[in-house]
Amino acid sequence: MGKKARFEDFRIDGSEPFDLSNLPTDVKRLYEDKEDYKEKLGELTKQIDLRQQEMYAHDRYSMLLLFQAMDAAGKDGTIRRAISGVDPHGVRVHSFKSPNHTELDHDFLWRTSKVLPRRGHITVFNRSYYEEVLIVRVHPEILTKYQRVPEDLTEDLSQVWEGRYQSIREHEIHLARNGTRVMKFFLNVSKEEQCRRFVDRIDRPEKNWKFNEGDVKERAFWDDYMEAYEDAINATATKGSPWYCIPADNKMNMRLLVAAAILNEINSLDVCYPEVSEERKRSLAEFRKDLVGDD
Repeated sequence: MGKKARFEDFRIDGSEPFDLSNLPTDVKRLYEDKEDYKEKLGELTKQIDLRQQEMYAHDRYSMLLLFQAMDAAGKDGTIRRAISGVDPHGVRVHSFKSPNHTELDHDFLWRTSKVLPRRGHITVFNRSYYEEVLIVRVHPEILTKYQRVPEDLTEDLSQVWEGRYQSIREHEIHLARNGTRVMKFFLNVSKEEQCRRFVDRIDRPEKNWKFNEGDVKERAFWDDYMEAYEDAINATATKGSPWYCIPADNKMNMRLLVAAAILNEINSLDVCYPEVSEERKRSLAEFRKDLVGDD
C-alpha cells in the first residue's frame, strides 16, 4: 500500500521552482468511510478551536487564511467545514466578489487591508488580493477599463505583474512582522472534475442556483489561469508565507488536508492563557466566596 498524503507534501515555500503540472489533483483516500472522515475532521476542528481560544486569550498573534481556486473547487464548503467547530468570536470570513465602485477607486490591496485580522483572531479570505494577478492577468483589460490604472503604467504588462507580486510579498512580510501568520491555499481541482461538478449543478434542481454560465465561459481560459497561478505562487511563496496546493478532486480529502495544515500552523504559535498574578488569585477567591455565600 502506498503512503498516504500529508499536507506537507503540498507545501510550496519558494525554496525551489514550482511546476503546477507536477502536482496531483487527487490522492489516495485518507479515510476509511464517511463516518471515519467525520471523526477525523471533527477531531482536527476541535483541536483548532482549543488552540484558537488560547490565541484569543493570549492576544498577540493572529492568522490570515487565503483561499484561491478555480470555480467549483470547493472553497465555500472547505472553509465552512475546516473551521466549523471554532468559536465564532475569534473567526471572521470575508468573501470577495467583483470590486464595487468605491473599491475600484483605491489601490488593489485596499479592500482586503480594511478587514485584516485583529490580534487573537483568525480571518479567512474567500478569494483575496491574489485575484489581482490571476483574473486580472487573464483579462488585462480590467486594468484600464474598470480599475482605471493610468495607461502609461500598463504599457508593459510583465512589469505590472512583477510590481504587484512585489507589493504582495512586501504586504505579507509586513503582516508577519506584526504577528500575523499568513497561510495561502490553492485548491487544485482538475478541469475534468470541474466539468463534472458543473454538470451536477445543472442536473440537480437544488443546485441550479449555484450554476453560473460565466464560469463555463472561463473554462476557455483554463491554461491561462494555470499559468497565472503557477507564476503567482512561484513569485510569492516564502518560508514565512507558504502556499499549500491541495488536491481538490476529492472534497473530503481536501478538507482533511486543509484542517491538518491549519492545526499545524496554529500549534507552532507560542501562545498560552495569560498567567494570573497572586494578587488576582486572591481577588478571584474573594469573588468566589461572595458568590457561593449568595447561594
